[in-house]
Amino acid sequence: MMRGKESSLTHDDTGKEHRHRHHHDARGFVREVARVSEERGLRLTPLRMEVLELVAAADKPVKAYDLLDQLREHHGNAAPPTVYRALDFLLEQGFIHKLSSINAFVSCHHPAEAHQVPFLICDVCSGAEEVCDPRVAELIEVQAKALGFRAQAQTLEVHGVCKRCRKP
Repeated sequence: MMRGKESSLTHDDTGKEHRHRHHHDARGFVREVARVSEERGLRLTPLRMEVLELVAAADKPVKAYDLLDQLREHHGNAAPPTVYRALDFLLEQGFIHKLSSINAFVSCHHPAEAHQVPFLICDVCSGAEEVCDPRVAELIEVQAKALGFRAQAQTLEVHGVCKRCRKP
């Protein structure tokens, strides 16, 4: 489903509102990534761009081998290492997220900013929603520091059933 940019509001500890822009339009998302890549001086190769477009166009998290199958429709000789190299680049730059518990990839709602976000993953339809509230990542960081733990990265994936799949 192609939709335009949407906004959500979150509040910080002071009650101040923060507006987050979400990219649900695959073409708009790809344009934003291309703009950010240019600003950062990154090389968005045709293969990286094609993988990005496939992830962005997917209506749910997509697995690497599903991406490989789609690439082979246009490039019969596409091999797993080429897909994984493209995915690694996109992950390193924060343009996509990897959902480790289901071994799949989703586009990032905020490709221009570095951030850690939790995901709500539906075990029925395999949909994933990015929780765009910085308080969650901050709370984990504060708790880690309180325990003397130095966090390197955060990945929080919450499994359950989404509103669409839940029976009334």
